[in-house]
Amino acid sequence: MVLARRGRNRCHDRSMSARPAELSSIATALDDLCRRVTAHADAADVDKDEGTARELFAIERALTTANRRLARLSAALSRR
Repeated sequence: MVLARRGRNRCHDRSMSARPAELSSIATALDDLCRRVTAHADAADVDKDEGTARELFAIERALTTANRRLARLSAALSRR
């Protein structure tokens, strides 16, 4: 599904305020997705599919980075 993009780094088509419960839910989903990607990357590594493993490990790093950024945002919002 392709969502409308307006402005820089927006991935939804309507304004939404960041709510702690929603951010927590997103963090949980990212954690789960990261674990699943890691499992596939490990399997590709065992199977000596280096190209696939390399890409999946890069995706894992990106998801981990996104989750860290989300955690920092959540912490900053909770201090407001």
